[in-house]
Amino acid sequence: MRVLIVGCGYVGLPLGAELVKQGHAVFGLRRSGADELKAAGITPLPADITRAESLVGLPRDFDWGANCVASGGGGVGAYQQLYLQGTRNLVAWLGGAALKKFVYTSSTGVYGQNDGTLVTEASPTEPETETAKVLVETEKALLAAAREKNFPAVILRVAGIYGSERGYLLKQFLRTEARIEGQGGRVLNMIHRDDLVGSIIAALECGRAGEIYNAVDNEPVSQLQFFEWLAGTLGKDLPPPATVEEATTRRRGFTNKKVSNRRLRLELGYQFKYPDFRKGYTAEIQRLDKPVG
Repeated sequence: MRVLIVGCGYVGLPLGAELVKQGHAVFGLRRSGADELKAAGITPLPADITRAESLVGLPRDFDWGANCVASGGGGVGAYQQLYLQGTRNLVAWLGGAALKKFVYTSSTGVYGQNDGTLVTEASPTEPETETAKVLVETEKALLAAAREKNFPAVILRVAGIYGSERGYLLKQFLRTEARIEGQGGRVLNMIHRDDLVGSIIAALECGRAGEIYNAVDNEPVSQLQFFEWLAGTLGKDLPPPATVEEATTRRRGFTNKKVSNRRLRLELGYQFKYPDFRKGYTAEIQRLDKPVG
């Protein structure tokens, strides 16, 4: 297959490298960093999806596409430009080509549920934050393109990503900056980067256009249970409770739900390398313990 990866960063670069290993011809669309792509066997396509004119003249004869762009922060305006307008530009550029499948990595942040209930792909998407609302609008634009223009979009709603060189909660814990909110009952949903890469490939191979799949591991876990395991594994103390000020600052946008991955496992047949946080974070802790060189 000829595969286009849009956004060759923390997820897109290893995704492209894995697809190269599998024998696919992979092209990476990124604003800069051509040498890094070439080192992974990926053909660079320098462009900026927020600027439609930069896409003109690029090849369009791809079988598969995956949009893995990440904002790296920024407010509503940045989200609108990168996700919503960027997606519209991609649909306009690739629409009508020979594309068979196009996977977009959205976020489980589109679910605004805050009562600890189980959510599926059919659950309401009514998030509180303005940035998450932009992600909902982006999904709607893709689903409309799938219905009205036969654009082969598949949406993955991705949980909190951790893995090599990334793990916000682990880093917080090791810096003694972690805090437990209230009784620690808020539910966390996660996925290891390796499993996200595998989920994207499964969606490219087996996903149905116009469908949504939650990309999250098998075991949602409460914040308290996670830190209890981490403290026990590393032989350290539990983080202290958050102060009233800290809790107030962090509360906005925090959700509390258990995200189901049933469709991903049953319909796409994906089997997790790290089915729960224990296996995934054990691998990362062992990686940190390895001597350099």
